[in-house]
Amino acid sequence: MATAVKGVDVAGNLTRDEAQERARILDVASYNVELDLTDSDRTFRSTTVVRFDCAEPGGSTFIDLVAPTVHRVVLNDEELDTAKVVSEGRITLPALQATNELHVEADAAYMRTGEGLHRFVDPVDGGVYLYTQFETSDAHRMYACFDQPDLKATFELTVFAPADFTVVSNTQPDVTGAPVEGAAAPAARWHFPASPPMSTYITALIAGPYHVVRDEHDGIPLGVYCRASLAPYLDAEAILDVTKRGFDFYHKLFGLRYPFGKYDQLFVPEFNAGAMENAGAVTYLEDYVFRSRVTDARYERRAETILHEMAHMWFGDLVTMRWWDDLWLNESFATFASVYCQAEATQWKDAWTTFANVEKAWALRQDQLPSTHPIAADIPDMQAVEVNFDGITYAKGASVLKQLVAYVGVDAFFAGVRTYFAEHAWGNTRLADLLGHLERASGRDLASWSQEWLETAGVNTMRPEFEVDEEGRFTSFTVVQEASAEHPTLRSHRLAVGLYDWTEAGILRRERVELDVTGERTPVDELVGLLQPDLVLVNDDDLTFTKIRLDERSLRTVIDGVGEIAESLPRALCFSAAWDMTRDAEMAARDYVDLVISGIGGVSDVSVAQMLLRQATAALHSYAAPEWRDTGFSLLASRLRDLLTGAEPGSDLQLAYAHAFAEAAADNEHLSLLQGLLDGAITVEGLTVDTDVRWALLRRLVVHGKAGEKEIAAELEADPTATGERHAAGCRAAIPTADAKAQAWERIRSATDMANTEFRATLVGFADPAHRELYRPYVGKYFDLLDEAWRNWTGEFAQSFVEIAYPSHIVEEDTVRRTDAYISEQDPPPALRRLLVEGKAGVERALRAQRKDAQSAD
Repeated sequence: MATAVKGVDVAGNLTRDEAQERARILDVASYNVELDLTDSDRTFRSTTVVRFDCAEPGGSTFIDLVAPTVHRVVLNDEELDTAKVVSEGRITLPALQATNELHVEADAAYMRTGEGLHRFVDPVDGGVYLYTQFETSDAHRMYACFDQPDLKATFELTVFAPADFTVVSNTQPDVTGAPVEGAAAPAARWHFPASPPMSTYITALIAGPYHVVRDEHDGIPLGVYCRASLAPYLDAEAILDVTKRGFDFYHKLFGLRYPFGKYDQLFVPEFNAGAMENAGAVTYLEDYVFRSRVTDARYERRAETILHEMAHMWFGDLVTMRWWDDLWLNESFATFASVYCQAEATQWKDAWTTFANVEKAWALRQDQLPSTHPIAADIPDMQAVEVNFDGITYAKGASVLKQLVAYVGVDAFFAGVRTYFAEHAWGNTRLADLLGHLERASGRDLASWSQEWLETAGVNTMRPEFEVDEEGRFTSFTVVQEASAEHPTLRSHRLAVGLYDWTEAGILRRERVELDVTGERTPVDELVGLLQPDLVLVNDDDLTFTKIRLDERSLRTVIDGVGEIAESLPRALCFSAAWDMTRDAEMAARDYVDLVISGIGGVSDVSVAQMLLRQATAALHSYAAPEWRDTGFSLLASRLRDLLTGAEPGSDLQLAYAHAFAEAAADNEHLSLLQGLLDGAITVEGLTVDTDVRWALLRRLVVHGKAGEKEIAAELEADPTATGERHAAGCRAAIPTADAKAQAWERIRSATDMANTEFRATLVGFADPAHRELYRPYVGKYFDLLDEAWRNWTGEFAQSFVEIAYPSHIVEEDTVRRTDAYISEQDPPPALRRLLVEGKAGVERALRAQRKDAQSAD
């Protein structure tokens, strides 16, 4: 008898203990999966044959499957009663033999959440597109499996699909689109032979009328895919150029050829993340297919993503973590390797500057939250790992790996990596396995390094402390290392101190001293007797992961002339120091905004410029005293207006200024300029007001009540695409009326009626920081909905709701009290508690910063 399963959207929360027990007794050999995608637009038939051994015959275990209906479960030729063995995403498997064969037939559900097998209908041409997203453990939404990384097996797939579909999986198909006789509608069969052993989360299926560009490099078949309606915008040549450079670089660096045969890259709709490293079939956010002109920073980010996912083919796919405690081994290594490759093998030679400005800023922010954790984290269950794809796991880990490379030497580091790949290919590892190979290659004991950097949380702060004589020469100079009371570890750092002076050629480095910093105070005797410079930069060249502070004279130099710092990396580090000081309420938000306003004109690196402008806008929303906020936005918008009209026509900086101006405009004068740009009454030489710019202009006009439903509908009519629908949903939720907010809230409450991208866009528009008073009536409703959302929505939807709808812009003690009360009264699950504590910490930080900013006006 078939069993219909209630609560099909919510997968089970596998624990580490359960996974370890399954891995102890099971050895999984193979999956043979057959899918029929031709019958329904809601479900698909999934048939799985699993072959596995059991070390304890007579015992029992369970296999994972989330499906609306389970038709049959046959274990070793014995049919099991589905009503008894199927429950809450699991199928109990009793009386196991030494060697077992399991057959499971089910109707699985297409998803609209970006998890499992996601289904999308293109509003442009009606094309149906499917793709999978299985990390961390959603493979069992498509087929029955032991869904944990250390139970690797081969994966063979047969797919029955509509005749117009192209189907892609981890291996090259040996049957491609063979007609199916007697089918109700034209259908075709595709067969993918067994893959090498791999974890379930990197198995993949992508299907639909995808457009493809094919190529080959160094014997590797390459494919670049996107939806048919996006084909005119696909710059496959540029994507393939980065891909080929990446393969050449990694082959030399890793000493091992790409292990998965062919390499397809697929840009898919409504993707939740940047990309996913499915073996041989990498999926990407299709926003990386640029419909409108974008700055070089977006191309740089896309290249980093391409190289990140490619690095995963070795580090993550070929050699895989045993459990999610070592997620950082995947993500930190891929982040470090991708930036290293960018700087060495592509046109983006300043990739480490971008890393310092973007990734490290993310890491520093995350590492100062109450929920910070060691890089090598403790992950007791799947809900814990789902909130751990954070700035620690990616960016701090990559920063620390960069330090490790400097510590053991680049040649020794990659020699260790090469022997690590050779020994553990197709297997699973722990942190100790990698460290062992690095120790043998370098001759260094890494136990204390690992304890300091990987097994403790928190970030240190470095301050220069010095005295000068009447001639202005240093009589003493000390680097002071600090740690927070919550995370008091003082670490060993290799860093440099740079001395910079004003010159006719700008602010240039005069002196550099590199040293080891240990403990609370480290004297720098080499600087004694030297003239005090205009700027003292601790952690020059960004050698270590730390916050830095500027002395009074250095801070004044930065405020007055940051744009005059000749080199991009020290300039980025100075901006980063000022931003840290602002977030820590050591520098007034208005001073940081003034710093950006005065210095932005001297910043030629567009990725740095965009980051600074985003931070200045964030400072005004969260850290500026409310009574000064409007003044600050007016000052920033005026500066951006002047930069926009004065920039080199058609330049990347001009485009960056246009988008930043659209985010900052708030008063009638600046909103009128936006309206003129949108309707064509005002033009700026070189600026093309294309689709993306139009939506940005309209969004700001809507937020401030200068446009509404009529204008949104007209824009959507001009851009009737999936991206246009997403923008329109965000704009409608951002209409500043009580009725519009009420309608948006009802849409949010009925989350399962929306696709993931529309849901997030609605959340962002609903919680726009300019609408604090309109949002205030929903604070209580937010807390009332939390429990239901966390229990009944998928992980992606629940986490998006908790984070985006949190009343972070109601910067008041009452927000803190409400959060504490909810946590105290409801005792939420650890992952939900973490997200709430992070939201509360942001409000507490904003309260401190706003007090600092208000005091600066006295």
